[in-house]
This record gives sequence, structure tokens and C-alpha cells, in this order.
Amino acid sequence: MDKNEAQKILDNQKKYFNAGNTLAVKDRKAALKRLKSAIDEYEEKLCEALKEDLGKSSSESYMCEISLVKSEISYMLRHVSKFAREKRVRTPLAQYVSRSFEKPSPYGCVLIMSPWNYPFLLTIDPLVDAISAGNTAVLKPSAYAPKTAGVMEQMIKSCFAPEYVKVVNGGRAENTCLMELDFDYIFFTGGKAVGREVMRSAAEHLTPVTLELGGKSPCIVDKSANIALAAKRIVFGKYINCGQTCVAPDYIYCDETVKEELISELKKQIRAQYGEEPLKNQNYGNIINEKHFHRILGLIDGEKAVIGGGSDEKSKKIEPTVIDNAMWSDAVMGEEIFGPVLPVLTYKTVEEAVKKLQSMPCPLALYIFSSDKKTIRFFKERVSFGGGCINDTLIHLATSAMGFGGVGESGMGLYHGKHGFDTFTHRKSIVDKKTFIDLPMRYAPYSKWKDKMVRMFVK
Repeated sequence: MDKNEAQKILDNQKKYFNAGNTLAVKDRKAALKRLKSAIDEYEEKLCEALKEDLGKSSSESYMCEISLVKSEISYMLRHVSKFAREKRVRTPLAQYVSRSFEKPSPYGCVLIMSPWNYPFLLTIDPLVDAISAGNTAVLKPSAYAPKTAGVMEQMIKSCFAPEYVKVVNGGRAENTCLMELDFDYIFFTGGKAVGREVMRSAAEHLTPVTLELGGKSPCIVDKSANIALAAKRIVFGKYINCGQTCVAPDYIYCDETVKEELISELKKQIRAQYGEEPLKNQNYGNIINEKHFHRILGLIDGEKAVIGGGSDEKSKKIEPTVIDNAMWSDAVMGEEIFGPVLPVLTYKTVEEAVKKLQSMPCPLALYIFSSDKKTIRFFKERVSFGGGCINDTLIHLATSAMGFGGVGESGMGLYHGKHGFDTFTHRKSIVDKKTFIDLPMRYAPYSKWKDKMVRMFVK
């Protein structure tokens, strides 16, 4: 695709949007219902594609991708009528007689750029919010998950005209063409390096953006935690999708007095959830490509790997791995791991741990395993992070009732549910001034009498 083709796609969508085709709430609901029906129709193909791209089982594909999108659609169908209503607000006495209100209005034509690790969820979930808010959308899935991207293109064609929703597949050339265009909003999920490029391109047109990035999300385990349960839930959150989850626990930061017990329990849970030979487990995923496979292997210090460490280049699988005695200066702590490698670091006091976390870039997620309310409150209040869980991992993003997003280097903006609707919505502030009366105080020439009246009304 060249720039002229990309511009034609955008021009057609602008024409469709400007004709008012997306504005009526009933039409938005009808679009969401068509999308939901298409997902049901293509579910088997999507699961097959996700298996081929990432080695996901059909159970994991449904639980972690398809079901979450369907849940978001159901939530929006229930609430979009309320979200789209004008909201009346208080009118100052000085504007007597008037009606003041905010009118939710779609931005227009939006670009949604998604990553490869959850290629269906992170493409279609923001699309649901964009449609609910009344926008048209161009979707640009990652080229690293080509089978899923291809099925999504077929699915979207089956339920939307291209001037409403269009999938553009391809690599960097297509990304560049799209980012150079004057979209009304850009929603990007991916890494920080590309996120910066997206923001630079958006700045050329003063286009607003949402950036859903990542970072090194810590998992705090204090001495009051239920260690066995903590290990079970950490293993789930870390190794699902072979560790390729933006909100996966990137490392454990635990009280030094519980480290040995925790590592012992992690070993038990890895065996319980993935078997004695994880590389032969058909339900255990693979690394997306050889580049990332070798990058992750390069982060594993064989002398410190107390659990796992093995790999199979042919299937691009790496065993669930735990690194003991990790140090902040180790290579594995120098970047977001985005793979099945879990370093364990320790602290002596909660104050020491908080001070260290405050010195680091804000993570997308933070997880606290503790039964001490004071400790939990201390981490919640003193450390900046996008979102997280207390005594669990990942599940904070699986609800439409809360916003999901990062802060600082982990991103900007929120989506899911009402927050997603608001992300793709501009609120027009409007005053409807009545004509049967016209107070004279604001008009020149001014006088002491008018000044006195203004002071009466405005205090």
C-alpha cells in the first residue's frame, strides 16, 4: 500500500462519517451486534490462527481474547445509550435564562494500531469502544501475527463496509503510510520505541493519541502473604501466553525472609500447571518469532536459573524459568522481558522496596501479595503505576467497569467500558441561551449601575 491508497481509505471514511452514518445510537448498536455475530461465526478460525501464530490453546484464546471482546460488546450494548446522552450541567446565574449541557461527540476517523501478543483482543476491544462512540476506524494489526490478522480482515469485511471499518495488513511501510495521514485520533498499543514514533507523527497534525505501552511490572510479595496461593497466581499471570503479556509480572520483589519458600512453591506450581516437561505441553504457547526467541534466551543466566531455562528452537518454546539471586544490574532487569523468565529480587524493609520502585520508570501494572493492610496501603499510595491487583495478577484488565491504561513511560489514556467510550469522544460544551429575555449588564456602554449588577450576579 502506498500513501495515495492510504489517503483514499481515509477520505472515504471521512466522507462516510461526515454524512452522519455513525451518529445514531441505534446504528452504533446495530454495528456492535453485527460484530458480535461475526465473532461467533469466525471463532473457530480465530482460535486456529492464534494457535498457529502464538501456540495458544483454544481455551486460552477464548478466555484471554475472544470472551473479553464479547464481554466489552455486551457492556456497550447495555450502556451506550446512556453514555451518548447529552448531560445537563448547572448554569451560572449570570447566564439566566439558559440551558447548559455537554454533548458527547465522536472524534471522527480513528486509527487503531495493535500488537502481536494478543492480536485479536488488542485490535477489536478498542474498536468496540470506537464504534460505540460513533467513529469510523482503520485497523492496523501487527505483521508478526499474520494468520490472526488475516482472519480479522475477513471477519471485518463480512460485517462492515470499508468506509466504516477497514483492516490494513502489512508491515512497516503500511505503518508509515498510515501514521503520516491526518486521522482524528490514534490509538496505539505496543512498545515504547514505536510509541514515541507514533506520538511524533501525531504531533505533525496535532492529533490526540492514546498510548498503551508496557514496562517492568513488579510483583511484591511480603512476609505476611499466603505464599502457596501467591505462587499459584503468579505462575498463572507470568507464564500464560508464554510470558508475552504487557501486564505480566516482570519480576518478583519479595521480602528476603520468604524467598526460599516462594521459589519452592513456584516450582510446584509450574509443575502443576505446565507438567514435568512444559516444552511438550500442547497448551503451552510459543515465542512469536526467532528474533524474540533468541532475545529472551540472551536474558537467561544459566547459573542463576533455578527453575527451567531449557528451550526448543524448532517450536520456539522456552521453559517457564525462574532466576534466583537476580540483581538490578543483570541484563534481565535492563528491559521488559516479555517472555517466560521470572527474576526474583529481595528487599529487607518495605520502605527500601518502595524507595527503589519510586526511582524506576512507572510500570503498567503492580501486584501486591500481602495480608497486611498497612503494607498494601503504603505501596498503593507511594508507588505510581497504571493499575494492578492485590493478591492476584492480570485480572484488573478483565472488566469493563474499570479503565485500563498506563502512566508515565507505560502509556497515557484509558479504555474499557465508559473510559473507552470517553477516549474516543469529544464533549462539546454548549449553552442554549433563550431569546425571550436579554439582560443588559454585559453590553457597552458600561456604568456604575451595570457594574453593580454584574457584581450581584458573579461572586
